[in-house]
Amino acid sequence: MDTLSYKTKSANAATVDKKWVVVDAQSAVLGRFASEVARILRGKHKPYYTPHVDCGDNVIVINADKVRLTGRKMDEKVYVRHTGYPGGQRISTPRILKDKSASILVEKAVRGMLPKNRLGRQLYRNLFVYNGPEHPHAAQQPKEVKL
Repeated sequence: MDTLSYKTKSANAATVDKKWVVVDAQSAVLGRFASEVARILRGKHKPYYTPHVDCGDNVIVINADKVRLTGRKMDEKVYVRHTGYPGGQRISTPRILKDKSASILVEKAVRGMLPKNRLGRQLYRNLFVYNGPEHPHAAQQPKEVKL
């Protein structure tokens, strides 16, 4: 019996097949939508998924301004950050962030679902979020994915 037939194949940067996908956030619930986007970014939907390799696809999110939150989260959920100075704690709500730019909500939600290391920062660079239905990535011929 050939022992090589049982060898596990590991993906690496040379063997990974990265594609471009477009995902529509129209009337999607933020957390559920972000977890699916993070799954695609990570590459967990592919048969050759390898945990330590960037084997996910490049994801283009359109209509990020039409994403929704359930319940009273739009006013009651808080995002806390710190400037680094004494007394520099800053608090904002999803409504405040959406007024600045609705894409920030989707970016923060997806980023929180990626690994907190070098690989997570590299995966985050494969995410492109746009508020409207248009995007400048037509040259990559992205495929539409329904979530």
